[in-house]
Amino acid sequence: MTTSDALLRRLEQDASLADALAWPGDFDMGRRDPVEDLVLPSGRPLHPVAGCGAGGTYFLCGEAGDEERPVLYADSEGQAALIGADLVEAVTLIAVLPSWRDLAKGFPISGLGADIRADHPDFDAERDRLLHALGLAPVSEEEAAARLLAVVARTAPDYLPRVPDDDHLPYEPLFPSGPA
Repeated sequence: MTTSDALLRRLEQDASLADALAWPGDFDMGRRDPVEDLVLPSGRPLHPVAGCGAGGTYFLCGEAGDEERPVLYADSEGQAALIGADLVEAVTLIAVLPSWRDLAKGFPISGLGADIRADHPDFDAERDRLLHALGLAPVSEEEAAARLLAVVARTAPDYLPRVPDDDHLPYEPLFPSGPA
């Protein structure tokens, strides 16, 4: 069993860990139904693992047991991006930088962290407890963002999904100008 598969199983079996990712990370394992059925250009299967309040879906790419299973986020507006080389990297990103989607809009990392701490002063302690409970190594917000931007660069063209109807164009990159 790969580390991604083991982490997914652990999150599925421990509701308190899954709940800790639902807020403030908006990684809700109870929202696994995507807005639309999607396929990858390669034909690799997409396995929905969580959703967000805005209608987006997080997918593990590939079959259970595959050595490489990157995590794809597809929003409800027709944009998508790889957000982790595997589920471990994606969950670490979500725990450390829950407002990661705002990086695509040009918001600075420092501002994202300050905003969440202003609204949720216990964020750092809760994040550290979650990472420890999951057995994940802590990383700085800057490191999480750097990892995100590195994997985002791998999204197009192989991981831009489309609706399996030929009339639909592929999704657009969530980070349209590429990593900064």
